[in-house]
Amino acid sequence: MKMTVIGSMNVAEGQEQTIRKNYDAHGDALHGYVVRLLNGDRYRAEDIVQETLLRSWLKRDQLDGRPMRPWLFRVARNLVIDAHRSRSARPVEVYVPEAEELMASERDEIQQMLNSVILQDALKSLSEAHREVLHQTFFLGRTAQEAAEVLGLPTGTVKSRVFYALRAMRLALQERDIEVAPDGTLSSASFPPASHDGR
Repeated sequence: MKMTVIGSMNVAEGQEQTIRKNYDAHGDALHGYVVRLLNGDRYRAEDIVQETLLRSWLKRDQLDGRPMRPWLFRVARNLVIDAHRSRSARPVEVYVPEAEELMASERDEIQQMLNSVILQDALKSLSEAHREVLHQTFFLGRTAQEAAEVLGLPTGTVKSRVFYALRAMRLALQERDIEVAPDGTLSSASFPPASHDGR
């Protein structure tokens, strides 16, 4: 936003002119000095030079009448030292694949526990007949014919009950804000499905 005060030049243009004047007078020498301090890293040197020139503009009232170049070089040198110190103080990041695998297996265990709790809660909302056929077919792994023999029902009735039990189960899960993916995995806004790569 530009502001103009009557009788003065545009404030933003004045700021830019001050920084531009310092850059024109000292920029090349300052950049070369900082590049040498940073062992040839021109990109970081540009950042340091910009920060130095910005600071010169912020301190312009204190610098009136003082030699500008020695002050700029000292500020640039201090910025390089500060940057080096902050990088040195930061702990080194270490990649430990075993830790990632452990965390992935823990996430999978937690996911399985959550799925189990939600499925048990949804199963409780089904009728006894639906729970029986799901228990026989899905949890005990029996075929519809084997479940029919155990339950003393016709095979067609067991198949029909399984169909309606699964539909009721899907609705019960949706009421709990859980979606069942085509592959049978559960997902919710509160916990995303576990990925196979452990993330």
